[in-house]
Amino acid sequence: MRRYRVLALLALIGLAGYWLLPIPGQVAFVPGEARRVLIWPQVRIEPERREPGQSAAVYITDVTAWANVGLTVNGRSARFEDWHQNPASDSWTWRWTFSVPDRNSYSIVFYHDCDTGCLERTRVTIGASDTMRAAATARMPTKLCAVFADPERDWHNRSGWDVELTYALQAEEDYWRIDDLAERVQQAIDRGLRVLVRVDYDRQQSLPPAGDYVALDTYLKYVRRLARDARLKDVYGYVIGSGFNTDGSNTQSPDKPVTSEWYARVFNGYNAEATHIDNVVQVIRAENTRVQILVGPVRPWNTDQDGQRRYTIDVPWLNYMNTLVAALDESTQAKAAVGIPFVSPDGFAIQASGRPDAPEIGSRDGADEPRLDIQRAEWDGAQAGFRVYRDWLSIINRNPTTRGLPVYVTSTNTFTPDTGTPPAQNYPKGWLSNALDVINREPQIKALCWFIDDFPHDSQWDLFSLTQQPGRLIDAAEEFDALLQTAR
Repeated sequence: MRRYRVLALLALIGLAGYWLLPIPGQVAFVPGEARRVLIWPQVRIEPERREPGQSAAVYITDVTAWANVGLTVNGRSARFEDWHQNPASDSWTWRWTFSVPDRNSYSIVFYHDCDTGCLERTRVTIGASDTMRAAATARMPTKLCAVFADPERDWHNRSGWDVELTYALQAEEDYWRIDDLAERVQQAIDRGLRVLVRVDYDRQQSLPPAGDYVALDTYLKYVRRLARDARLKDVYGYVIGSGFNTDGSNTQSPDKPVTSEWYARVFNGYNAEATHIDNVVQVIRAENTRVQILVGPVRPWNTDQDGQRRYTIDVPWLNYMNTLVAALDESTQAKAAVGIPFVSPDGFAIQASGRPDAPEIGSRDGADEPRLDIQRAEWDGAQAGFRVYRDWLSIINRNPTTRGLPVYVTSTNTFTPDTGTPPAQNYPKGWLSNALDVINREPQIKALCWFIDDFPHDSQWDLFSLTQQPGRLIDAAEEFDALLQTAR
């Protein structure tokens, strides 16, 4: 008898009686009661003998008429075919088809209520025990990270990072469907990566427009769906928005831009009744207490918005960040005062691009830029290059409830919007190695993410892509791969 059929006969003996494992199969014999008990749901796979690449069918039969069902094979969605009711047994059967994976073992998982976040009903492993997850836990960690990590990339037994993106209003659109996100997340996790998922409201609208509570409700429903979806249970953290201080991330409602105060309202309920729970942190925490909830990155060197609370370096992007962090801190303390804990951020995502062509560098090699302070007098001494991360750290660490929190550089390369030169044109060999060396000396910073690795959906980011390797990015791509084999 095949292993997956034998598993169906197992039962665990509990202190108060017998507990039947909710695993698929036919019947279980309960000692002492002399009766056979059907275990639901029932799983049948045809044909019984399956070869890699062969088409197979999965039949799930259950006594509950589940709505919005789904099924994955090794994290990939199977093709739903049909369903029918079985009047004789008062049960329902659903059928999916899939291509048999080319692996010694694979898992099949049945979900329900996927419209509000897939809940796992049952899973079965076909073949010998899968050791991939165990192998992933044995990988050596690295701070190296890629945005939209190429699923075919060789990470050389390193546990790096991947950043993915999802939109609340695009969750049923091609490529951006939540099912596609779940597959990409599972692929990354299977390769030993820790995954951060950036959650935007819509394209070119990072978060709900300021004061739009209907849009806020839509956004919160979506983050709740993400948080409760069993397929996403191993996501390391959610990054809430990105670049929301720019006009380009507020295009749907330019008259209602996301201010620092509104961002804090969305994130943890700033300036609302302390007992209200309509904010990202409390919505996610109600569904998932393990995932990290990260403040999204403010765009450096952007003057579209300022902040009400002036920072010691008086420039718009740092004032905006200073106002935002102070508001998050105040909201955390206000909720703690009425007995509501754990609403502070778990960390911060930041952007830190390099400026290897900066005139301040002079005759120095552009690859040395990550090691150099480029403090521009016309920007009141603000950092103008990669070391802008220091300005972000200074603001985060000046507030009591955010001091010392983990920081993740979720976007870096050698492009700055004011110069407009893509990395394919200006990348100096050695820049990434120096940037990683600098970050490895910063214990508060946990990841350094190159934007981007690969984006097969369209070609708009080709001149930034490590996988496509246009122009001078062949040096960056070779460097990334070499760092995985040699660096910490």
